Amino acid sequence: MANARKIFSAIDVGTTKIATIVANAKSQSDIEVLGVGIVPSHGLHKGVVVNMDEAKRAITASIKEAERISGMRIESVYVGVTGRHITSLNNRGVISIPRDDRLVRSQDLKRVLSAARSVSVPEGKRVLHAIPRYYALDGQERVQEPVGMHGARLDVETHIITASITSIQNLVKCIRSIGIDVDDLVLEPLASAESVLTPEEREVGVIMADIGGGTTDIAVFKGGSIYHTAIIPVAGYQVTSDLSIGLGLPFEIAEKVKKQYADVTPNLEIEETTKVGTNGHSASYRSLCGIIRSRMEELLQLMLLEMPTTDYHSLAPHGLVLTGGTSNLSGLDLLGREVLQMPVRIGRPLNVGIYGISDILHDPAYATTQGLILWQVGGKKTTSGLKLHRGGPLSSIVNFMKKFFRS
Repeated sequence: MANARKIFSAIDVGTTKIATIVANAKSQSDIEVLGVGIVPSHGLHKGVVVNMDEAKRAITASIKEAERISGMRIESVYVGVTGRHITSLNNRGVISIPRDDRLVRSQDLKRVLSAARSVSVPEGKRVLHAIPRYYALDGQERVQEPVGMHGARLDVETHIITASITSIQNLVKCIRSIGIDVDDLVLEPLASAESVLTPEEREVGVIMADIGGGTTDIAVFKGGSIYHTAIIPVAGYQVTSDLSIGLGLPFEIAEKVKKQYADVTPNLEIEETTKVGTNGHSASYRSLCGIIRSRMEELLQLMLLEMPTTDYHSLAPHGLVLTGGTSNLSGLDLLGREVLQMPVRIGRPLNVGIYGISDILHDPAYATTQGLILWQVGGKKTTSGLKLHRGGPLSSIVNFMKKFFRS
């Protein structure tokens, strides 16, 4: 019997935009986008809620727009999470298989994952994700599915992601206060990777950087699974701020000319007298491109500083995939190749098996939005094969939030 279709909803709560998506799907290769609600973001800074009332209004507007277009009532959502408060590490868990038959069962996977999650978490933080990268059985490394195999010792290499409990509380409170339940929380670069990376890139090694409005979210994949994550609190907002100050333009005008005219192509020759502008404001085109190019060069270097090793080429033979709204800057991939001396491409959502009103989602700015749906439809099928659903590794933090706000 064919799998029945199911409605999925998600919210990408960003610093510059709020995007809500509703989709009807039965598999990752059969997803119909029913509605998308995109509105300017308010009340957030660098991915963190700073004004509860403004954030609630923006989230409400986004949800209502998605409901209007889809004709569906949104009752619960998956929510993307980012911010400088996010930290990560890889940790190993070890257990013995005490039974006489030495047969690995599903409960053994839960035990070894629990052992891997037993890390020292700083006060005020909580584990958001615990994603097994691979298993080892009696010293045999890189076992992907140990259930049904025989062994006396089971190890798991796990990627642990932690988040500030207060930042999560405030975000969940915003959404729950408008009558929407939170099914799960997903680190945004993990969601973005779902929509822009190929299986080969994940396997061989790749760095993905989602350059949004307030943060640049990084995820490194190696051997088919997540290897490293990091959040840089520098992104498109800082570039616009520098333009506003450097060119003497109002912030809103600086943002418009950045999107409309900016080009960071290396060695781009521009006449000194060339002017660009809008709404009666004008600025030197050479200065505009020069300021942005300098800031993006700095950001590209910061990405490498966040890597767990200096051997970037061995870590990521497939190089760097840039996504997010700021990756739309003309010439950014060329600049990346020159600065980093590695392959660089712009990551647009692949849209494989996605149809309906999905044309807007082909923009890199909506990599996370689409990825949140793919995460859900997959089960979530993480690169490690771990299902993250209600009652799964993510549910502890969500259940904690639900109890907190009911009390």
